[in-house]
Amino acid sequence: MQMPQTLSIPNGEKVRPTFSKEELGARLAKLRQYMSERNLEAVLFTSYHNINYYSDFVYCRFGRDYGLVVTQDSYTTVTANIDGGQPYRRNQLGDNVVYTDWQKDNFFYALKNLIKDGANIGVEYDHMPLQNLEKMKAAFPSSDFSDIGVPTMKMRMIKSEEEIAVIKNGARVADIGGAAIREAIAVGVPEYEIALAGVQAMVREIAATYPHGELMDTWVWFQSGINTDGAHNPVTSRKVEAGDILSLNTFPMIAGYYTALERTLFSEFASDRHLELWEINCKVHRRGLELIRPGARCCDIAAELNEIFLEHDVLQYRTFGYGHSFGTLSHYYGREAGLELREDIDTVIEPGMVVSMEPMLMLPEGLAGAGGYREHDILVVGEDSVENITKFPFGPEHNIVKS
Repeated sequence: MQMPQTLSIPNGEKVRPTFSKEELGARLAKLRQYMSERNLEAVLFTSYHNINYYSDFVYCRFGRDYGLVVTQDSYTTVTANIDGGQPYRRNQLGDNVVYTDWQKDNFFYALKNLIKDGANIGVEYDHMPLQNLEKMKAAFPSSDFSDIGVPTMKMRMIKSEEEIAVIKNGARVADIGGAAIREAIAVGVPEYEIALAGVQAMVREIAATYPHGELMDTWVWFQSGINTDGAHNPVTSRKVEAGDILSLNTFPMIAGYYTALERTLFSEFASDRHLELWEINCKVHRRGLELIRPGARCCDIAAELNEIFLEHDVLQYRTFGYGHSFGTLSHYYGREAGLELREDIDTVIEPGMVVSMEPMLMLPEGLAGAGGYREHDILVVGEDSVENITKFPFGPEHNIVKS
């Protein structure tokens, strides 16, 4: 029996999308305008973020390739047989073709049925491995390839009203997770138990707010003591001790849109040096919230905040940029690197952007006040104002937790 290389699995009814068809259509229209201006006859997206942004489908890679092919008159997700009809049910505006595992490189066979050889093709240079780019060149020997990753990142940096509504819900859910975590903190409780309290509270709230949505990828990093030294350190079995510095990090995911709440806390008490460093970081955080405005350059914000840390002789303990864009991104999708509050980014902040303020200091073990200090708020930039959508309080007056 000859097994097919591609399939169609229109199994079930289309689900209710996260965004309206008008919203998804507007994103496609902007993309197609760019394609027309650059003489791109086809675009192949392979990243989590762009496939989700243009189709409302978050794939589970598990070592397989996924794609979204856009031309001026077609729009097709390319998905693996293991997913059944779920990608079809999520794709609101176009078709879905399924490739099978029964022959080698059936993903590229599927692409050859969607894109003509000789077409100018846009691909994501920041996502496509060299091996796959070579396979694309072999499948389309007469085609020219150019990058679509950076141009689409710039498109995504300006959020629509519908996107901002989802992000605001995410920030609200993050605060709910933070409250659950704060309630769970006590001496002798392991990090993972405290983290579980936050995850459960957030997933339940997302399910209540989006009963038609998929529930995936919401997580918490709750760190204590030495584990606070890295912003992305995983949860462990370490038990909270009196006097510990703590780092609360909640990350609800709604339809691939990640939001965050990050706060410094202490268990029972904080030493004088810990309080001094915490207050310095809070001072930078407050000033940073004031600096995020339409017309401000990312690098200028970073430079001014550096001066505050320098004034207190702790700039050497700063660990990363002061903030970043929010949207369809996460710890494994990637990020919108063109909108980060760093010295090497000269992007001008515009209305419609959503950006965090999140200064961090980290003093290593052996120094007075050792540990990682981090606060994090999310701001929505309007035409002539900025809205802080994070409501969880920060600072020593709020976040010294007594059992």
